[in-house]
Amino acid sequence: MSRDLSLRQARRIALAAQGLAAPRADGPVTRRRLRGLAGELGVIQIDSVNVLARTHYLPAFSRLGPYPRTLLEDEAWGRTPSLFEYWGHEASLMPVAMQPLFRWRMARFAASETPFRQGRRAYMTAVLKRIEAEGPLSGGDFGEAPAAGAERPRKGGWWNRSDGKRALEALFAEGLITTRTRRGFERIYDLTERVIPRAIMAQPTPSEAEAHRALLMISARAMGVATEFDLRDYFRLPVAETSARLAELVEDGALEPVRVPGWRRPAYLAPDARLPRQARASALLSPFDNLIWYRERTERLFGARIRLEIYTPSAKREHGYYVLPFLFGDAIAARVDLKADRAARTLLVQAAHLEPGADQAAVAPALADELALMAGWLDLDAVAVRPRGDLAGALRRAVG
Repeated sequence: MSRDLSLRQARRIALAAQGLAAPRADGPVTRRRLRGLAGELGVIQIDSVNVLARTHYLPAFSRLGPYPRTLLEDEAWGRTPSLFEYWGHEASLMPVAMQPLFRWRMARFAASETPFRQGRRAYMTAVLKRIEAEGPLSGGDFGEAPAAGAERPRKGGWWNRSDGKRALEALFAEGLITTRTRRGFERIYDLTERVIPRAIMAQPTPSEAEAHRALLMISARAMGVATEFDLRDYFRLPVAETSARLAELVEDGALEPVRVPGWRRPAYLAPDARLPRQARASALLSPFDNLIWYRERTERLFGARIRLEIYTPSAKREHGYYVLPFLFGDAIAARVDLKADRAARTLLVQAAHLEPGADQAAVAPALADELALMAGWLDLDAVAVRPRGDLAGALRRAVG
């Protein structure tokens, strides 16, 4: 029989699982701490938007505080990376030890008969052989002009740059190549066996069922308490397979069914899930942060309806362009539309909104402290608050 958890208990369990229940530990952020966080989260989403800082840098700041961004770059794209890029949640960084758990997905991509794969398989093989012979290459390296006297390819021809990029993406999805490094945000690809450690590549490939069970357990530990939909979304697992594997995990006693008031579907509690007496952290969250990326779960946990408004016309935006929720204790207490004005060396708060029921007198100074911390981390000298939103006035006074 399922036991009951209160909503507040579920929220504190989720925050503890995500490393967001307690104030940040003192001391410098070391390579070991960063690797530990990546292991606990299981996946860090990558996104190109750079109006503030690219999203893959933000989860570590939210949980660990200011750290050298080069530390994450070394872990992802250095000489001995502990992270690798692949399709996890979306485009993602994940611990290299998890690479075998995604070979089923690579095999499915390889077996998929898309029009591009059907019509360009020989070209894909040529791209792969060129990387093998020349070393790391980017999409731009496959947009060559034709040799002297040669016929210029028609649009859509084999050496059209867009075809080159599509071939690289297809080879990446199949696991034959991976990201060696990045030039700005541009991927530089190399053969997977020249990037992923040899010991990982030598590991046996799990069956799909084994991989799905392992990924569900990683998801469960990273979320603490979650529904089947939540668990499936974390690594975008197939629907039917998730249901079957979840039933097996419950039958084996690996996950405990629980009920949470207001949740329409059953929930599952991770083994060793922690329930802190209170949540005392303060953190600005990337709109792509693991805690809030599944919007329906965010609304269930926090009562906050969060939507990404980047693609919404500016006149119709409710909170702003690049909005970070502010986690204060066990509540999402505010939202701020942030921009790093690098020329003026200023962190701009383009709008600041208080969440219903939040205490402005407590939230404003705590948010001001977090903004100052973020500005310093981004090598900015000041925080400037523009007069938009019902929290802007109090926040401006708190910023000083």
